[in-house]
Amino acid sequence: MRLARIAHPAGVAFASIEGDGDDAQVLEIAEHPFGKPNFTGKRWPLADVRLLAPILPSKVIAVGRNYAKHAAELGNEVPAAPMLFIKPSTTVIGPHAPIRRPAGVGRVDFEGELAVVIGQPVKNVKAEQAKSVILGYTVANDVSARDLQKSDGQWGRAKGFDTFCPLGPWIETTLDPADLSLKAEVDGELKQDGRTSDLVHKIPELVEFVSGVMTLLPGDIILTGTPEGVGPIVDGQQVSITVEGIGTLTNPVVDA
Repeated sequence: MRLARIAHPAGVAFASIEGDGDDAQVLEIAEHPFGKPNFTGKRWPLADVRLLAPILPSKVIAVGRNYAKHAAELGNEVPAAPMLFIKPSTTVIGPHAPIRRPAGVGRVDFEGELAVVIGQPVKNVKAEQAKSVILGYTVANDVSARDLQKSDGQWGRAKGFDTFCPLGPWIETTLDPADLSLKAEVDGELKQDGRTSDLVHKIPELVEFVSGVMTLLPGDIILTGTPEGVGPIVDGQQVSITVEGIGTLTNPVVDA
């Protein structure tokens, strides 16, 4: 099932998307998408609604340096345990919403990632049970102010600006994330071309590790890391992240 959050003629709602291309239909879900969805009976062609960020998480927990070649390209070692940082909920935007480069921050980079969406409250879940607490997967862009990341040491400011976590276009609930293609393009030029099989710390391990630190709530996001090939983005460009089995997340870049 593809779960989305949409703006439709009467407001905002969660929805399920059925079909593809010009025949795709959006079925409104009552209340929330967790558990067995209840449908209202309202539906629209996908072309008649606007896709928003598919979920509004209480927190976004990101994993740094989780692809060996990406760690190497920035001159870093791969950490023995997952390296966590948090992006505030206000970083989240949806498809086609602009990434805003703050004034005076220097280099701002794209980082294409597979995102895990948590489906229920969990604490201290074991890796072998991780699949049962995951709602699904979506596409993410861990936008980073690279100069600040280097100068600050801690990453809260560099990763935490408004609009620095595009998510979308929807959540895919029936997906095996073990070996998926992940590509990033800037203005149509391929920049990243990786596979999730290259994750140093795999998704079940990440769910266990993160939930051992903090309680995860329905809708919370775990960003699993980015492959090599990250690079700068500037005003007027467009970034597209594609994950096999999910789809493409596209966002323009503007100067704030």
